[in-house]
Amino acid sequence: MSRVITPAILQAAQRGFRTAFQGAFAASTPLYTSVATVVASNTSEETYGWLGDLPKLREWIGDRQIKALSSKGYSIKNRKFEVTIGVERDDIEDDKLGLYTPRFQMLGQSAALHPDEITFELINSGFASLCYDGQFFFDADHPVGKPGAETSVSNMQAGAGETWILADLSRPLKPFIFQKRRDYNFTTKEDPNTSDQVFMTDKYSYGVDARVSAGFGFWQMAFGSKAELTAANLRAAYTAMTKFTDDEGRKLNIKPTHIMVGSTNLFKARDILMSEQIDGSTNTDRNLVQIFDAPLLN
Repeated sequence: MSRVITPAILQAAQRGFRTAFQGAFAASTPLYTSVATVVASNTSEETYGWLGDLPKLREWIGDRQIKALSSKGYSIKNRKFEVTIGVERDDIEDDKLGLYTPRFQMLGQSAALHPDEITFELINSGFASLCYDGQFFFDADHPVGKPGAETSVSNMQAGAGETWILADLSRPLKPFIFQKRRDYNFTTKEDPNTSDQVFMTDKYSYGVDARVSAGFGFWQMAFGSKAELTAANLRAAYTAMTKFTDDEGRKLNIKPTHIMVGSTNLFKARDILMSEQIDGSTNTDRNLVQIFDAPLLN
């Protein structure tokens, strides 16, 4: 015998679905917080006028030199995302809610890991998308220096292979930005007395939505390569990053900490960075940087 759907039954169903969602959400381990600075957003679009100005102390001689925000404002526009699950009215009447628990657990995991999808969608576009200085994020011609006296600096290696990225992830400001306007939120529309959807479709709707986005931070914190992952290419990228300077010619003290690799380069990276010996000789690159396994890269 089917049961009458009362507000108490709907509330119990919602609590069960929410518990399944939140449990899976909390148990997930996303990667984006390791590679992106998480910034709270207060409007539909945020402008980052400070990008390009890495703070560095100077000897105080004369008056303070007040650094103004860059005139080239880099903006990140928030995007809206949602996913909705429909629960059949018949299944609530027949007390078959346990059938939906795995779906709501998957929903929670999907929401927790969605920032990774957005962040790596951005990273994968880095060779063809502009950053704050008007160049591609991974580019051979980043202008560095005072106006009229700039030189071109590269943070890329050309090639036709799978992307690997050397990055300095030790600083408060990461190479990328993840922007949150409205965090991932479990919502429901289930009142049979007021819901047109329940009346028309005989389903109750539960879902999650968010307003978030991702953008590029400091290109100096990352070096992208499509060249073959070899010890020589890794050393060249590492050395290039340590030589990066600010517009006044002072070294930024960049020290790569991680190499981000996808599935194709994972074992190459392990061979280069974890082997004690290579061809009978001591491996001087061992533990040079940590391996960051990024399945969504490329």
